Amino acid sequence: MIKRVVVVGGGFAGLWSAAAAARARDELGLTEEIVITLIAPDPFHAIRVRCYEADLTPVAVPLDNVLGPINVGRIEGTVTKIDASGRHLAVQCPGRPGSLTLEYDRLILALGSVLSRPAVSGIDLAFDIDTLSGARQLASHLGDLGRDAVGLDQTGCWTAIVVGGGLVGIELACELPARLAAARDQAGGTGPVRTVLVDRSAEVGSPMGGAAMPAIRQALAAAGVECISGTGVAAIDPTGAALSDGTYIPALTVVCATGMRANPLAEELGVARDARGRLPVDALMRVTGVPAVFAAGDVAVATADEAGHQTVMSCQHARPMGRFAGYNAVCDLVGRPDLCLRFAAPDYVTVLDLGAWGAVYTSGWDRDRLVADGAAAKVTKRLINGSRIYPPPSRDGAAILAAAAPIIQARPATTG
Repeated sequence: MIKRVVVVGGGFAGLWSAAAAARARDELGLTEEIVITLIAPDPFHAIRVRCYEADLTPVAVPLDNVLGPINVGRIEGTVTKIDASGRHLAVQCPGRPGSLTLEYDRLILALGSVLSRPAVSGIDLAFDIDTLSGARQLASHLGDLGRDAVGLDQTGCWTAIVVGGGLVGIELACELPARLAAARDQAGGTGPVRTVLVDRSAEVGSPMGGAAMPAIRQALAAAGVECISGTGVAAIDPTGAALSDGTYIPALTVVCATGMRANPLAEELGVARDARGRLPVDALMRVTGVPAVFAAGDVAVATADEAGHQTVMSCQHARPMGRFAGYNAVCDLVGRPDLCLRFAAPDYVTVLDLGAWGAVYTSGWDRDRLVADGAAAKVTKRLINGSRIYPPPSRDGAAILAAAAPIIQARPATTG
């Protein structure tokens, strides 16, 4: 009898869940007995952590290039309902009336996260780089700036405001001055460009920890980014933004980089979630209290090490969580709990891109150890943003399955 493993989500966790499930299926010799299907709204896997870059060409990886060689099916659509008791999903597919009902024997939720926009007037006018679609809209907007004479003369035409001074906001802010200058020059405009980074914290970048702050300050200054800390945005309109301290900044470009929350579809399972909406999972990536459902990536929270640190919403944890979820879901499905592997990710690092200045690379859960900065850290960041996070570049199924091994301090699971 055919058994079905369904993966929801085509991001880092979803892609690697599907690949790891295929690996387990292959190792167990069950290629004819287990069908693996991935559901995602787009036909590509987006390298989300690169959406701040000017060149978005390499950011979209066709899912079929990875899934096809390892015999994983794909449905282009959006899951709208999860019936955990009946073990089926409702899927809305483009161009198809009504919903497709899809049954599963094991479900892996890798839904990712969504941008958490603050409740301020006009917030929907702000761009974002939370998705590849959003990043493309921002790129298109920058290319259109100053296309007419009125635009060239409009106050704030070459000014951008980034709302949120976290990692995404800093990476984008460091890139925007050069991107604005290129747009101005292409349009034949004049005058200086201006990028303003607004954050409620006492100092922009402070969540990165003290070891990284000197590098962040230097890089933002070198890029010409103005930092306004200790305040937020109160309202946005088509010509600019009003800050909570009453200041109004004319700007035709406002970008929201205000953090993430787990995909709201996680609410469908009816279990208690953490403050960021994430589903609790055990060391095997099983959702607590929901039989036959696993979760990985930004939609889930797991214990990462023996000290009790929890996983963060980052590809650094999404990829290994996905590998463990996929592998364990298949082992659990065929009644081989002895083969399941317990997740562990005791080492934590952060590499923050800082534009032309370079990058900063820290180690430790408190980001308290500076590993490298400047050009040396930039080499590491480019490596991570390139081959380290891509699936194998060829369509070699064996290479993809090999890369899907859940190897981060994996250890045999105890029963139960």
